[in-house]
Amino acid sequence: MDPKQKWLAVIKPKTGWFDINLKELWAYRDLVKMFVKRDFVTFYKQTVLGPLWFIINPVLTTLVFTIVFGGIAGLSPGGVPDFLFYMAGNTIWLYFATCLTNTSSTFIANSRIFGKVYFPRLTMPIATVIFALISFAVQFVLFIVLLLIMKFTGSEVYPNLWILITPLLILQVAMLGLGCGIIISSLTTKYRDLQMLVAFGVQLWMYATPVVYDLDTVNRLSVPQWLKTAYMLNPMAPIVETFRYAYLGTGSPQPFYLGISLITTLLLLGLGVILFSRIEKTFMDTV
Repeated sequence: MDPKQKWLAVIKPKTGWFDINLKELWAYRDLVKMFVKRDFVTFYKQTVLGPLWFIINPVLTTLVFTIVFGGIAGLSPGGVPDFLFYMAGNTIWLYFATCLTNTSSTFIANSRIFGKVYFPRLTMPIATVIFALISFAVQFVLFIVLLLIMKFTGSEVYPNLWILITPLLILQVAMLGLGCGIIISSLTTKYRDLQMLVAFGVQLWMYATPVVYDLDTVNRLSVPQWLKTAYMLNPMAPIVETFRYAYLGTGSPQPFYLGISLITTLLLLGLGVILFSRIEKTFMDTV
């Protein structure tokens, strides 16, 4: 063999804790597109309404929130239309919950294909997050349409310049959902009990986030200040509150806690990538 010959690709064993090759991930971007297409086709295969579920699901969820938490419990703030208030929080939350839930089963759900052919394993959860982004985009457009309708019909909604950071909020939600999801996915290769607790944990996390209420409700509670501060350290709390304030003008932006949330997101994503990189070398022995 000619020693000067250059190989297009070299596959070698991974031994370090952080063996994520970003150049390799980019080279497999077409595979990511194929996984996104596969998820779309699989998810809506043999359904009558198909992609309409992108709209039906959040609308029905928001309607339930409006009736139960807005009408019966009276948790929505005055002035802002209840349905719009809950749809703002529900739209951004559903994207996070979908990213976390779907990526948390990456190793177990795809163990067969992982055992047959080599490709960067991280392409799978990345494709999951992108597929969830499609659903979010449809729901977000619906939210904007309803916002414009209510704005021009005299409702008290006040969009402001905080709208400009929407792409950053969406990116942060995607990174947070991906980071938490691949941490759980890495741990469930050995501890299957975690997979059973994901849905329950996400539900509890939602109630610990201002989705069905606002931060003013939390501030009115007769609890110690340290507990309220701990509540704001939930990385999703300032994201949801800021997103809602940007489009509706209700609540208040949280720049300080947004900064802490971003740091927490980066730490969780980094930890997730390290665990994912470590577990992918040996997970076939335990799955």
